[in-house]
Amino acid sequence: MKRFVADLHIHTCLSPCAELDMTPLRIIDAAVKKRLDVIAISDHNSAENAGIAMKIAQDKGIKVLPAMEVTSYEEAHVLAIFDSIEKVMGMQEIIYKNLPDGINDERLSGYQVVVNERDEVLGFNKRILFGATGLSLKAIVDATHFFGGIAVASHIDKEIFSVISQLGFIPDDIAFDALEISYNTKRQRAESVFGAYKSIPWITSSDAHHLNDIGRRTTSFFLEELSFEEIKMALKGERRIEWSNVE
Repeated sequence: MKRFVADLHIHTCLSPCAELDMTPLRIIDAAVKKRLDVIAISDHNSAENAGIAMKIAQDKGIKVLPAMEVTSYEEAHVLAIFDSIEKVMGMQEIIYKNLPDGINDERLSGYQVVVNERDEVLGFNKRILFGATGLSLKAIVDATHFFGGIAVASHIDKEIFSVISQLGFIPDDIAFDALEISYNTKRQRAESVFGAYKSIPWITSSDAHHLNDIGRRTTSFFLEELSFEEIKMALKGERRIEWSNVE
């Protein structure tokens, strides 16, 4: 088995809460400098910058998984991670149909920028991307699996926007593939607080909104080769997973 270092939660300038210099080009360059092997581009309720990131990464020696961080109507975040742009676009179509009506107020919420591989602005997404969708947590996880994706409960240790903060527990009928522990919580603390959920695989990632955040917490996958299917196998317990960059 070979070790592959992953940061599966990175926002671009498409997310209104991310810095404007979080362009796909700069993210890929930062990920290469941090010696990451695989990253997921996971903007809020959209994947419009994922394809460009995948294109840039083709000759950079790094694998990009297209993803999005979807907000349920319970206001909990779910990472939906896929192996192709076609599948994430299928998911995006469902999400866009369930976003709140209205236009993003850039003065209050920030810009939602779509760019090309040269950092040139192609346009501004006017949807309300940071709002909750009309979909339940279960519906989001089920839709992710319909497109063959991986569903991860985002930052379960956070006091807002997590399944535990919003519901108080993880329902048995929601088939998460993994639970994410944020960069704020050390492994020992996580095991003490969330030990009841050890039957579901844990990962950790940066949730980067700034270039310097990329790779501040990572997960190592020990795989026969770097592929989406091998990562899935790791989450099923058929390969080894370890945390990296833990203080």
